[in-house]
This record gives sequence, structure tokens and C-alpha cells, in this order.
Amino acid sequence: MKRKISDQLIAWKDNPKRMPLIVNGARQVGKTYILKEFGVRFFKQVVYINLETNLLANSYFETDITPLRIVQFLETLTNTRIIAGETLVILDEIQACSRALTSLKTFCEEAPQYHVVAAGSLLGVAVNRDKYSFPVGKVDELNMFAMDFEEFLWAMDKELLSNEISSHYTILETMPEALHIQALELYKQYLIVGGMPAVVAEFIGTRSLITSTEIQGRILNEYIADMAKYAAPVTSVKIRACYNSIPTQLAKENKKFQYKIVQKGGTATLFGESIEWLNSAGIILKCQKIDQGYMPIAAYKDLSDFKLYMSDIGMLTMKSGMAQQTILSPVEEDNGFMGAMSESYVAQALYCNGFPLHYWKNENTAEVDFVLQIEGKVIPLEVKKGLRTKSVSMTMFMKKYDSPYSIRISRKNFGYENQIKSIPLYAVFCIK
Repeated sequence: MKRKISDQLIAWKDNPKRMPLIVNGARQVGKTYILKEFGVRFFKQVVYINLETNLLANSYFETDITPLRIVQFLETLTNTRIIAGETLVILDEIQACSRALTSLKTFCEEAPQYHVVAAGSLLGVAVNRDKYSFPVGKVDELNMFAMDFEEFLWAMDKELLSNEISSHYTILETMPEALHIQALELYKQYLIVGGMPAVVAEFIGTRSLITSTEIQGRILNEYIADMAKYAAPVTSVKIRACYNSIPTQLAKENKKFQYKIVQKGGTATLFGESIEWLNSAGIILKCQKIDQGYMPIAAYKDLSDFKLYMSDIGMLTMKSGMAQQTILSPVEEDNGFMGAMSESYVAQALYCNGFPLHYWKNENTAEVDFVLQIEGKVIPLEVKKGLRTKSVSMTMFMKKYDSPYSIRISRKNFGYENQIKSIPLYAVFCIK
């Protein structure tokens, strides 16, 4: 399946000043697949080592991180010549071996001619937990996420439709109604399937939403296994409790994360570490409150107030138990959780496009779902699940902070009126 990170990998390969590369991302977002495919397409040989399962390689790194000796060892282990410029060396699950992580520094300093790429599902967790010495300034880094809606369209053989969406976004011109309806239907399917490549591949092969849910359940079990493996037993229980609470947190009218929902009497002291574990593992997204709409918005964060989203909308749908027929229904139902799902979907799309997640709330009850910094301007963004789009809070924000325009995400077609850019739910991937 076509992934956006492929272009970044090619740019890294061709960069004469490249350093060893680390690809970060949650489990099952497609890191191993895309790196192997990249190696097959652009190199004569690929040497792949999984440091979580290959204990012989893992133990060798613990004894010697001299680049020349590592190359000789890996050649012998895999019976494959490693030739500079012709061979891609992939060190997968690098969080399982701290010395392998350190070896990236020595490759950068002593053997930069080799193409070495590492992938880590829980690297952030391992670095924080075990105090790994991260090779700061000696590696390039890329982040990989679950497939966004544009990549989902590509996988569904709808690249022409995605191009139409992008072009209409650029000129803010109404999409033909037939294409608008088709895109909305695909968006609804994406809410259920989500962006985990294995789930998308299964859906493409079977067109069954039931089997998609079964694979999501297996991925969830892998997450739970990681919580047990990479955290102390007591912390693991807290991590699971925080993760399990997210659908309940989002179902509230006030979506601010509340520790008391995780456990009666819960506090930041009790659960703060667990939330950071989930964040470092890449399986949640943290949206921080700001109390002012000035530049730079990150300077006005209230660190004690935040919302949490799951990093894949399909996992949220499965975890919440939301009825698929409610999502697929052509009738706009008065279902409050559909609003939470739409907001989660937008959070995922914005984060994939590099936006730090912030929302605004004043001392009263006014609240704007997301606040973005675009071309040096502070832009409010509101999410509506259907066609009813009135937003008093967004209007208030624009007047108070003199925003040049605002963005409204809804089921409505493209348009621009009263300084409001109307963007359909299926076109959020265009906001960059």
C-alpha cells in the first residue's frame, strides 16, 4: 500500500549528509512492511534483524558496537554481503537493545557510508524507563502513523477522488454532489476500519467490517501485552485503566481528561506516569488546553488540562462498541458520541500532518475544538458531526484574537462565507 513516508525515506537515502535513521511509531502502523519494501525497491540487498526476537544479534550488540565488526557479524548471521550504498540494514524493534541504539552513534561517526535504519514501536517508553543514552544529533528521525484518510483512499483505489478533494480544497469550490456523497460514504467506512494497514488490507480483500473488528481486537491484545512487558506490574494496571477510560472520557460533554473517571479518587500523581507511557508508545494523542489565542500558542498551555484521543479512529470505534449501523446510516442521528468520534478523527488527521494539538477554553463555557498555527496566524477550528454548524465559541474566539479566518469541519461541502472556511470531514488531510 502506498504510504506518504515513502517519499521521506527516498529523500533520506539520497541525502549525502544523512545519518542513521530511526523510524518511530506505534505497533502495527506498518513500519516493518514499508522499510522492507523500501529496501527491495531501492537497494540490491536488504539485511533485516529483529532485535526483539533475534537473541543472538541482541547479545552481540551488548558486547561490541564497532561498525566494522557489526557489519562482519551481520554478514555472517544473514549470509548476505553488506556493501555501502547497495545494502539497507534494518534494525527492527531497537528498543529491545540499548547498545544497538548506541551503535547508531558510532555508525554516524565512523561509518556514515552505510545505510542503516532502525525502527522502534516502544522506543520512547524504553528511553524514559531504562534511561537509554539516546544518540542526540547523531541520527535522523521520522515518525510514522496509522494510515490517514488520504492513504485509505489510495488503498481503496480512489486516488482520482483524493486528487479531486485536494484540488477543491485549494480553491474552496463545491465538489460535485455525487463525488461529495461518495467521499462521505468512504469517510464513514474509515471511521470503522481506521488506518491500521492490516485492518485496511483485510477490508479491501473481504469488504467485511466484521473481520476488520476482529483484527483490531488482536492489535489491542498486542498493546495490552506491551503494557505488561514494558511496564512494572502496578504501572501496567494503571496504564490499562487510563487507556480503557478514553471512550468514557470522550463521551462527556466536557471532554477534559478527568482522573476520577479512571478511578474514584484518582489524581495526576497516581496516573500521570501512565498517561505519559501511552503517549510515548504512540497509541494516544494528547491535546493540551490553551487559555489565550496569541502567538506562539504553545506558550499559553495549561499543562494540567488536556484531552486524550486514541491514535487510530478505528481502534476507538471498536473499543467504544459504537454500532456500525449508526455510523453508516444516511440519517443524521442525534448521537453525542458521533461528535466525539468526528473530533477524534480530526485530531488524528491534524497530528499526522504535523500539528501539535491544542484546544481553547475561556473562564466561562466557550470552547474551540482545535487551535492551529498556520503561516504565522492563529486559526480556530471547530468540528461538527453533521450539517448543523453554528458555533458561538468560534465566533467569539475570532473577534477576541483577530483571526483572519476560521475553519469549520462538517458534512457540508466546500465553501467560504463570513470568514469561515467550510471543509468537509473527508478533506481534513488537506489542512497542512
